[in-house]
Amino acid sequence: MPEVRLIGEDGNQIGVIKTDQALKYAQERDLDLVEVAPDSRPPVCRVLDYSKYKYEQEQKAKAARRHQKQITIREIKLRPKIAQKDYETKKGHVERFLRGQDKVKITIMFRGRETTHPERGEQLLMRLAQDVGEIGTIEQRPNLDGRNMTMVLGPVKAKEAVEHKEESKPETSTSGKGSRRNRAAAEAAAARSAEHGDQPAEDPEEQPAEQPEEQPAEQPTEAEQEPEPESEQRASA
Repeated sequence: MPEVRLIGEDGNQIGVIKTDQALKYAQERDLDLVEVAPDSRPPVCRVLDYSKYKYEQEQKAKAARRHQKQITIREIKLRPKIAQKDYETKKGHVERFLRGQDKVKITIMFRGRETTHPERGEQLLMRLAQDVGEIGTIEQRPNLDGRNMTMVLGPVKAKEAVEHKEESKPETSTSGKGSRRNRAAAEAAAARSAEHGDQPAEDPEEQPAEQPEEQPAEQPTEAEQEPEPESEQRASA
């Protein structure tokens, strides 16, 4: 390559120069001339410390692998007429895989006349999915393929697991706690008012009911007054 497009150590583009001049430019600065874009016309070269550049590239690759999530699919095989003890053992394996953030492929193997009753395999798969529902979710529903029926379970995401637990919690009443807090706040306010010499406001519930005003007894009119007996009139005369 007679010419290259040169980029300096500070990242600024110097321009298209001859290869010999580019090498001399790098040697004067005790750096290396590294080809970073060989497919370009002309090729792009950069002046830098190659050992440092290689170390930074390795660190970037490690960080990318660290953040890259690898998904592993495990497989568990069952029979339609599996015993309860064997079922519990297989279910434990499924739970362990799901907690390890792995997907699980469950396969039901039919033999002979068992293929005439595929609903039994589907019932077994749905039962297993329900038993591990807190940590696993169905990603592929039961599918019959020849003599095998398969289903894929995936781990439940952290956010979905928290929502599932919150939904399963019974509702609790906080009215008692709230009333105690309100009473404590009222007592504190009353104490502050007493310190400043303020009169506490009367509780409308403790105020006595208004008593009706007593009406004076009505005096009978002259027409309604009873006449005095005759004996009393004579005595007065």
